[in-house]
Amino acid sequence: MNARVPLSEADGCAEHDDMLFDRLLRDSPANAAPSADPSPAGMVVGELLAIGEGGVPLVALPGNATRAVAALSLVDLHGAHVGMRVALMFDGGHADRPIVIGVVRGQAAWPLETRPAQVEVDADGERLLVTAKEQLVLRCGKASITLTKAGKVLIEGNYLLSRSSGVNRIKGGSVQLN
Repeated sequence: MNARVPLSEADGCAEHDDMLFDRLLRDSPANAAPSADPSPAGMVVGELLAIGEGGVPLVALPGNATRAVAALSLVDLHGAHVGMRVALMFDGGHADRPIVIGVVRGQAAWPLETRPAQVEVDADGERLLVTAKEQLVLRCGKASITLTKAGKVLIEGNYLLSRSSGVNRIKGGSVQLN
């Protein structure tokens, strides 16, 4: 923590403020004593063992695969990454403060089991074009609009309202009401 903890000016305790600030700095994780395990210099490869509570990655460091260490992460990690090798660096050179900087890709070009579908989005400030190959769904709670490859448009919801200040037309090969 690099910021002073402000105390009220009415306290007149600048000395107390300085003591509190010094204690916060001394006790902060960034100033913790280095661990007994020296961390390797540079980047190392470990293993992602699990994703803990609050999305905290738990990693095994090289040479100590039995001990899980909580890490920070610069990348978005998912359950599909558990068991994969991850690139690690260390905050301040401390082996007990790893940072995941990436997922090591194997033979496959994509680290996840299934590659996400290709969806194209084109925004030029005038128009937004979203394109999908099979189906596009826009969903919010119990309401949805689905566009299918076959040309169907499905609008679902608990309440549908159509308003128009001009003509409101319904055209089709046939129109069914109830």
